[in-house]
Amino acid sequence: VHDYSLTSATRASAAHCLRESKGPLGELLFSASLSTTKLKIRAVLKKREYGAKYTQNNFITAVRAMNEFCLKSSDLEQLRKIRRRSPHDDTEAFTVFLRSDVEAKALDVWGSPEALVRERNLRKEVEREYQENIFRNQQLLKEYKDFWGNTKVSSSNSVFSGHLTKSPDQICNGLNFIFKLLAWVYTGSASMFSEAIHSLADTCNQALLALGISQSVRNPDAGHPYGFSNMRYIASLISGVGIFMMGAGLSWYHGVMGLLHPQPIESLLWAYCILAGSLVSEGATLLVAINEIKKSAKQHGLTFYEYVMQSRDPSTNVVLLEDAAAVLGVTLAAGCMGLTSLTGNPLYDSLGSLGVGTLLGAVSAFLIYTNTEALLGRSIQPERVQKLTEFLENDPAVRAVHDVKATDLGLSKVRFKAEVDFDGRVVTRSYLEKQDIDQILNDIQQVKTPEDLENFMLKHGENIIDTLGAEVDRLEKELKQRNPEVRHVDLEIL
Repeated sequence: VHDYSLTSATRASAAHCLRESKGPLGELLFSASLSTTKLKIRAVLKKREYGAKYTQNNFITAVRAMNEFCLKSSDLEQLRKIRRRSPHDDTEAFTVFLRSDVEAKALDVWGSPEALVRERNLRKEVEREYQENIFRNQQLLKEYKDFWGNTKVSSSNSVFSGHLTKSPDQICNGLNFIFKLLAWVYTGSASMFSEAIHSLADTCNQALLALGISQSVRNPDAGHPYGFSNMRYIASLISGVGIFMMGAGLSWYHGVMGLLHPQPIESLLWAYCILAGSLVSEGATLLVAINEIKKSAKQHGLTFYEYVMQSRDPSTNVVLLEDAAAVLGVTLAAGCMGLTSLTGNPLYDSLGSLGVGTLLGAVSAFLIYTNTEALLGRSIQPERVQKLTEFLENDPAVRAVHDVKATDLGLSKVRFKAEVDFDGRVVTRSYLEKQDIDQILNDIQQVKTPEDLENFMLKHGENIIDTLGAEVDRLEKELKQRNPEVRHVDLEIL
């Protein structure tokens, strides 16, 4: 609000108009005008319409300038360079250019917009051919590796992680399948057939897990910015849906056929020996899996049951379940076959096949449920969410935190998102602490007109917004440092 004093001529003109007014109201106004020498007038800036030309002030990086406008790095050397706060953690600041300058340079280099469009299309065609050549070379390399053998070995923290195509456990399951299949052919036992299918399912399951683990440790790319950690859950889900259900279906089918058409069973001595060997191998693997899960559960502050139910490590959990099912299946098959040997009734053997099929179906249902929950985007424990929220709320620049979401991405990776209400006074004070106060006071004294005020506010307003962005970067960086499992942080300004 500005005070504007009226000139003597203006006052005289107003007095004349009021004096000529008829009635007591004119006299009253005339008397008031004589005693009033100042009027309060509110100065308001004219609302600015931002058109398409205003976007010419937008910034563009060097990489985008060269890709989108077909320029070389030497073409950008003569353009105006602006240092801006970097959105990446590994760099503090980076150089950008005005988009209007880049567009003008592109027209200067290529002569016309049509020529620039032709060059863009030509480069897109070259890029497409380049990608096709890469694909063909990858196919040739794959065929070469398949011919000579792929000797690459991977490793991970999990006891069953890595490239497991040659692991002892897989070889053991493969041998169990072969011996059980031969025992079924020799004895005709339905329970032995179910156990053979069970061992085959375990072998295929571990191959799937090896594939899922090898894919899950791949680095993020442009198409998958959050990585491939969910491949473990996908492999486990496929295992539950396909292999275990197939094994359960075949076991139920063979058991029902045995009940409907019972057949005499030959000597089961060799079958008992094979089952005993299988029990020893599966039991040893089960103990290793249990110890591994206990260690992981302790690291995450969970009980053994909570860790398994929440499927924090799907590969280890699948191995645990398949080995537990294998031990129970061998025990159940041996018991039913023993009853058949004692009574001579083959129906007990068929019931054993149905029992093994039911066991496989239960394991399958559990794997489908837990891995589906993980793939849907499961939240981390409420205690950990509260810890992350309290860290933000205890920062002086934060007034409140809303809409907090913390999602488990797998492989002990967490994505954290929250809407943050920042304290503008703290952010502004943080900006002022880095400025020359005397210079700012001098700039304020130079403000005489609304245009001067607008320029002053625009200058410092943009800098304060940059300071707010720096505060967001600081909070994200500290949040990751204090909580290493948090890999992706999205703080939205409320």
